[in-house]
Amino acid sequence: MNTPAPHIPAAHTPAAALPFPPIPTLQARDGALWLEGLALADLAARFGTPTYVYSKAALEAAFASWREALAGRRALVCYAVKANSNLGILSVFARLGAGFDIVSGGELARVLAAGGEAGKVVFSGVGKTRAEMRQALQAGIRCFNVESAAELERLDAVAGELSTRAPVALRVNPDVDPKTHPYISTGLKGNKFGVAFADALSLYRRAAALPNLRVTGVACHIGSQLLDPAPMAEAARKVRGLVERLAADGIALGHVDLGGGLGIRYRDEAPPTVADYLAPLLEAFEGCPQELCFEPGRSLVGNAGLLLTRIEYLKPGETKNFAIVDAAMNDLARPALYDAWHEVVAVAPRATAAQRYEIVGPICESGDFLAHDRSLAVAEGDLLALLSAGAYGMTMSSNYNTRPRAAEVIVDGSSAHLVRARETVAELYAGEKALD
Repeated sequence: MNTPAPHIPAAHTPAAALPFPPIPTLQARDGALWLEGLALADLAARFGTPTYVYSKAALEAAFASWREALAGRRALVCYAVKANSNLGILSVFARLGAGFDIVSGGELARVLAAGGEAGKVVFSGVGKTRAEMRQALQAGIRCFNVESAAELERLDAVAGELSTRAPVALRVNPDVDPKTHPYISTGLKGNKFGVAFADALSLYRRAAALPNLRVTGVACHIGSQLLDPAPMAEAARKVRGLVERLAADGIALGHVDLGGGLGIRYRDEAPPTVADYLAPLLEAFEGCPQELCFEPGRSLVGNAGLLLTRIEYLKPGETKNFAIVDAAMNDLARPALYDAWHEVVAVAPRATAAQRYEIVGPICESGDFLAHDRSLAVAEGDLLALLSAGAYGMTMSSNYNTRPRAAEVIVDGSSAHLVRARETVAELYAGEKALD
């Protein structure tokens, strides 16, 4: 399970001394920002803006922290593809031996295209279609995390049509408050996810009786950006009790999937380390023979990436000053969607007095903002970096206002790899047709 720690280049200014969250391979060198061995300004000159930039060393270090915390335990780390589904990112994790947590047939296709193993894929999500079920069964995935009684019946029928048996786990909803943003809470009674804990035993009996299903495990995921291990530890203890009741009922499970959700630092949060987060979960399953599965997403990629953007205009106002940049809410939706904070730093700050700015894009919506009231010493044409943007940045982007989506680049030491070319406007309407 142990993976050698990746080399993180030294810097003139240690990352810990920089006044922003810990992207471990971002350094200040001679008054400008570098990621690993490349200057952000050079990356912008080469690839344009807006561009998402990721650090391969940071991705590897984040994955290693999970492997190290699970050393000595039979466990599988399944990267949650929805956090960032770029093939370059997926290929890094596939080479490290990761499994993958998917929520669509499209994500399965991406995993396979990136070299991931179907036998290490778990398929979550409340709305799996018949076509997606067939696709996953034919690929030979590890397990379906079933989220309703109706899905259980449909999956049995689809597996029967293919003359196979579908491996299943029920995603149980433990009704535990994850103490996170309500939009990313998934484990309460009022959430759409999972099956009610009180119904789990009867549904497992039903699953065991269906001819085209093979019960293999149980799954539980209560939310994202978790900063306190206690709610997930409570959920884990409930799941442990369910596992024991199922065993007494003659239903033996091969694995327990405890989801993901570990948070990261965006601003002033103090998330636990991976080891501290996992400690009470591992304790809850001490002595259990089942393999443990985890589905981290944000904690693997969030602080491995940033969004590079250029200031188009500085617009002073009576009550607010605006820095209008070439990135927008279509590129990074989290601020508009969750009022989320991303640290904004000048790539090469000027030796002038800083001013307070609203960081906004060119989209025709008042909600098109990337940051409020930030202090920056900048001029028109300067580059800004929006940090902690590796998770739920590009995957949530859109083409609103007919804006091509950003390029994506992975930095590996002193090399830069374009892993997604910037879209063109012509590509956006290539599948459309004007009426005759």
